[in-house]
Amino acid sequence: MSIDILIDKIKEKNNPSVVGLDPRIEYVPQYIRDTFYNEFGKSLEGAAQAILEFNIKLIDALWDVIPAVKPQSAYYEMYGIEGLKVLHETIRYAQSKGLYVITDVKRNDIGSTAEAYAAAYLGKTEIEDMQIDAFGSDGITINPYLGTDGIQPFIDACSQYQKSAFVLVKTSNKSSGEIQDLVVHNETIYEKVAQLVNEWGKSSMGQKGYSHIGAVVGATYPQQAAKLRALMPNAYFLVPGYGAQGGTAKDVANCFNADGLGAIVNSSRGIICAYMKAQCSEQDFALAAREAAIRMREEISSSLE
Repeated sequence: MSIDILIDKIKEKNNPSVVGLDPRIEYVPQYIRDTFYNEFGKSLEGAAQAILEFNIKLIDALWDVIPAVKPQSAYYEMYGIEGLKVLHETIRYAQSKGLYVITDVKRNDIGSTAEAYAAAYLGKTEIEDMQIDAFGSDGITINPYLGTDGIQPFIDACSQYQKSAFVLVKTSNKSSGEIQDLVVHNETIYEKVAQLVNEWGKSSMGQKGYSHIGAVVGATYPQQAAKLRALMPNAYFLVPGYGAQGGTAKDVANCFNADGLGAIVNSSRGIICAYMKAQCSEQDFALAAREAAIRMREEISSSLE
C-alpha cells in the first residue's frame, strides 16, 4: 500500500513533515530570476524555468531531512503550459531523490470526469495499446463535496496503482466553518465527512494499520482535530496550516495517534521562503530552507514527546 511507503519514509527520516512546494515567482531569489529572464525573457517560460531551478535546489537541500513534498498545482497552473511542465518535472525530480509526492490538486467530479482526473494524477492514461503516467503523483488531495460517486474513482485508482488520496475534512482557512461547521441532524458537516472517510478507507487498509484514504485536517483547529482523530482512527492526516498560517507544534499534536504516527504536517512558505526572514544572502536560500525544516522537525518531535 502507498500509505505504508509514506510511513516507512517518515520513520526513516524520523520526521512527520512535508514541505509544500508552492512557488510564486517573487519567492525565487532575484539572481535565479535574472538568469532565466536573460535566456527566455520576462515570460511565462522564463518564470517557469526559474521556478524549476528554485525547486531543484530546494529538493537537493531537503531530500535527506524530509520524507515528502507537496506541490500545489495552482502555483504551476498560473504559469500556463510552461508551469504544468515544471509541475511534472518537479514531481519526477522529487521522486528521483526518494521523496513521496502528494500533489495538492483538490480534484473532484462525477462519473467519467472523476475517472479522468484519477487517471491524470494517480493512474495511467490509455493511448492506443499503451498506458502512460501523465503526472504520476504518489498521492493527491480530493474534495468530497459531490459524495461517494465522486470519490469512488479515486479510491479505485488508489487500490489499482498503489497510491493515496487525502479528502478535505476540516480545512485550515478562517472561513472553513461557513460550511464545514454547519450542524445537520445534530452533527457538523465535517464530522459527517469524517465518518464517510472512515467508511471509504475500510476496504483499503495497509499493513501498518492505516488506510490509503486519508484526511486533510488543518493545524489551525486543534480541538476539532482531536475529535476527528477519534472519528478516523485509521486515516492518515495531511495537516496544513503550520507556520505561516498560525498553526504550532502544540496545535498539531492532536492529529497524531498514540503510536506517534497518523499525521504528516505541511509547511510551505515557512520553509521555502525562510531565507527572506533569516537575513542571509539570496544564494543561501536552500540552506535557510534546510535549517527551517530541521527546526520544524524538532519542534514537532518535542510536542509529541
